[in-house]
Amino acid sequence: MVKLTYPFDESAVRALRAGDAVSVNGLVRTGRDRFHKHFADGGKLPCDFRDGALFHCGPVVVKNPDGTWRVVAGGPTTSVRENPYEPAFIARTGVRLVIGKGGMDAQTLAACAKFGAVYLQAVGGAAAVTAHAIKRVANVYFLEEFGAAEACWEFEVEDFRCVVAMDSHGTSLFAQVEAESRRRFRSLVDGKRK
Repeated sequence: MVKLTYPFDESAVRALRAGDAVSVNGLVRTGRDRFHKHFADGGKLPCDFRDGALFHCGPVVVKNPDGTWRVVAGGPTTSVRENPYEPAFIARTGVRLVIGKGGMDAQTLAACAKFGAVYLQAVGGAAAVTAHAIKRVANVYFLEEFGAAEACWEFEVEDFRCVVAMDSHGTSLFAQVEAESRRRFRSLVDGKRK
């Protein structure tokens, strides 16, 4: 298990390899469809993502009686929807960790290699477990404009566990699984023809 602590150092991120298990600690910010579209349309970002983490997440967050926030569910959302935006976001912000589920495309993989970032696969379907790693809501941006699920939340996380699914060396676990699946499928098809 590789421990990563905010701010995330480029050399530490570049040392990661696809398949590595990581524990993310410190500040993580969320951003989904409306956040990415806002950025792509030239909208100003509310905070500095340099050496930070972007989490594709639409959390369920409730307000406590004392005015603080509590995350009830914080699972990853499907990242493929952000493919049109992510390479530019990585290039322009200097973000080091992109966290989600389901993988991203070759252009995002290339941006990770060029700018020193990684894509981390969080566990899907375990939103309550992920919420347990979120120790505090530090801030929220665009709550009124985008709504709770699409807002940019700042979470302080502790031992948020993920797997490096796309590294900065051009390796994607998703591409490897797809290639192996195609190979096995072809083998099965060819075997039936004999």
